[in-house]
Amino acid sequence: MAESNGQEKARWITTVIMSSSFQGHEISVSLQNQQHRIRYSDSVEIGSIIFSLSGVAFLLADVQDLQTEVLTNREPFFDKIKTFMTIHRNGFLLLSAALHGSKEWDVMFRIQQRFLGSNLRIIPVHNTAEAVKLMLTIAKTTSKPYLDNIRCRMRKAKTQIVEQSLVWKMLHQSQLNCSLLNTS
Repeated sequence: MAESNGQEKARWITTVIMSSSFQGHEISVSLQNQQHRIRYSDSVEIGSIIFSLSGVAFLLADVQDLQTEVLTNREPFFDKIKTFMTIHRNGFLLLSAALHGSKEWDVMFRIQQRFLGSNLRIIPVHNTAEAVKLMLTIAKTTSKPYLDNIRCRMRKAKTQIVEQSLVWKMLHQSQLNCSLLNTS
């Protein structure tokens, strides 16, 4: 346990299933350095990273590799996304580029157009560190213990807001005045 600002923070560690193509890749090394358990599989889509306990999956793609394929409407990458989306209902497409210029945004726009109405969420990332941080944040916030904790904190915040609200106090006061008038 690490301590910061007087509060204890437990490390969140999970199992990550990733395609075998990520063996030795910066992403797998980064996740292993953070003590996450990595399982490689040949049966998952190439470029897939799955956080099974959180129920989220990510498909990592380099925009530079996709430009000609997407801009010429070739089917292989679109078929890969379709397959990914049919398997993973909570999927994210991470488009990686060092700089997201007009060509990169055009690729992203065409993918969005093609999958408009689906539950595909496209997120641009600039580097491996940013991709790992983003995936861990999404996976952590959608994992059951953290999700329950967030819901509980939201209920407490809502209760405090309602109880300390001036409008709530005025309504309560007027209700008391009405009941006093009715008893007289």
